[in-house]
Amino acid sequence: MAASAAYTEEMVRGLLARSGASQRPPERIRLIADTTDFFGVESDDVLVLDGTPYLIRNYEREGRFGLDDEPKYWVRRAIDLLDGSTRVLKFEFHEEFETRIGGVSIRRFRSPRKEARILDLVRGQRHFMQGRWALDGAGNNVRILEFIRGRRYDQVAVAAGDDHEDFFHRHFPAVLEDFVGLVRAIKFLHDRGEKHGDIRRDHIICDRDSGVNRWIDFDYDYVHGESLFSFDLQGLGNILIFLAGRGDVLLPELRREQPAVHARLTRDDLSIAFNHRVANLQKVFPYVPDSLNRVLLHFSEGAGLFYDAADQLLEDLAAAQADVTAATGRRT
Repeated sequence: MAASAAYTEEMVRGLLARSGASQRPPERIRLIADTTDFFGVESDDVLVLDGTPYLIRNYEREGRFGLDDEPKYWVRRAIDLLDGSTRVLKFEFHEEFETRIGGVSIRRFRSPRKEARILDLVRGQRHFMQGRWALDGAGNNVRILEFIRGRRYDQVAVAAGDDHEDFFHRHFPAVLEDFVGLVRAIKFLHDRGEKHGDIRRDHIICDRDSGVNRWIDFDYDYVHGESLFSFDLQGLGNILIFLAGRGDVLLPELRREQPAVHARLTRDDLSIAFNHRVANLQKVFPYVPDSLNRVLLHFSEGAGLFYDAADQLLEDLAAAQADVTAATGRRT
């Protein structure tokens, strides 16, 4: 018997009334168990997974890289009709493409099974989103995720301070401490042979309830011929450059607002991943300590050495933290 057959429309209407999930009960309730055609899953449908009925709500939306408000049709907000909690359901969706960083090709692809595996692995780990997975009636792997109330970490982390110097001396030590905690969380994955797969600053949510920064979105995987974890580490480097710069330090803005600084920069000073961003921040902000700047330069066009493991990055960050504390006089 299909899982959805365990419920009738009358039963679901009773659950809806008790949960308060919908102030305006739908005229028609469609019970579904197959998400293969996720474009056909509509708001007010009820999807039954592992015996739990979920009332389907709106699409989630993409928030970066010029894709603001682009709907993610395979990711839906939902209400658990047994306990009334909000969930995020990720339906099985596959895509594959190639990314190039510093002339190196990286094959990237979505893997619902990999995300499901990591959800099992990080259960109870506070720096990661929590959830579980279930197979729908057609065998598709649906991830059932806790909805995290909060703001994007990048929007929170660099908001303080009157200008960069004020931010760096008064607030950056605490930001760096938080970042080190996020790197340790990624090390937890790497130590167990897993990758995050899509490390971006908008893939960290500052949990409003707990105040903890939490990684989200684990369904991307990648194949990098030279190093198992280097793409993850590059993502961490991009975030660190953003944090230390109190935002992206962009060439066009420097050319317009600080032409003398712009004239001192060379190609080697730029981010290897985004060549319109400055990685050698000491050339823009001279008070950035050498030890921190050396970490940033590992992610620049001029890098002669790259990190192969989170341990190496954490070791250098420890030295940078000590120097940042000495330079600012502030402890976290």
